[in-house]
Amino acid sequence: MSLKEEKMIFLIQCPDQKGLVASISTFFYKRGFNILQCQQYSDLLNGHYFMRLELSLKDLTTSRKQLEKEFAAFGEGFSLKWSVHYTDEIQRMAILVSKTSHCLYDLLLRWKEGEIHCEIPLIISNHPDLEKVANQFKIPYYCLPITPETKAEQEKEIKKLLESHHIDLIVLARYMQILSEGFVEQYDGNIINIHHAFLPAFQGANTYQRAYERGVKMIGATSHYTTKDLDEGPIIEQDVQRVKHEHTPEELKQIGRDIERIVLARAVKAHLERKIIATGMRTVIFH
Repeated sequence: MSLKEEKMIFLIQCPDQKGLVASISTFFYKRGFNILQCQQYSDLLNGHYFMRLELSLKDLTTSRKQLEKEFAAFGEGFSLKWSVHYTDEIQRMAILVSKTSHCLYDLLLRWKEGEIHCEIPLIISNHPDLEKVANQFKIPYYCLPITPETKAEQEKEIKKLLESHHIDLIVLARYMQILSEGFVEQYDGNIINIHHAFLPAFQGANTYQRAYERGVKMIGATSHYTTKDLDEGPIIEQDVQRVKHEHTPEELKQIGRDIERIVLARAVKAHLERKIIATGMRTVIFH
């Protein structure tokens, strides 16, 4: 079997109940599908069930809409909440940045090497500083400066760009602006952010200087979906590294940047590979 075989990926969640696996498997068996992979998780504390199902797209004998219609009718009996994704439909990702380049460079290098599979039709920033990075990768760069007076208008311009480029996923690669509630709701579940794990202890400027002064013993980063509650959205990925008293503020900052690169890349990759099911304020991540 080719590793590049196109697939359909179903993400399913519902109240936990008997017969789910058998019933779902039978639904696809009767339609001649080869199940390539099935991952599942039962949340016993909350009585909820999650499944990620990969099917061979070459087994599809009807239209996609017809299959989705039939599965929707089938799912009503189990109160299924589900989505389906086709790997031959390449996702389009926009990256928003300000002045800091480390996360942007890392994402672009991974994209160039084929580690993350998507199209990146544009980079948007509120500063001109990183245009040279975009030029290195031959990606259009849009600089939309912002002031408190022009924030609403600037956000409208961002929306126009995202819509005209048919963007599926927005990555805030250290974009240091707060998005409006309306903007976030429009792209609910499709905005990924990254920040250090000092929140809420060390907010604002000079974070690592204040962390040094407090003698922190570990540094971490968190990547999550952005919601109207800003940094409180469902967590996708986190990591930490222990640090020592002899680390300078600048060394702490570099360690933090390294962790942010890795954590953001893992989160973006998991989203693009359809391995995440969001449930309330939590996520189920299939590996």
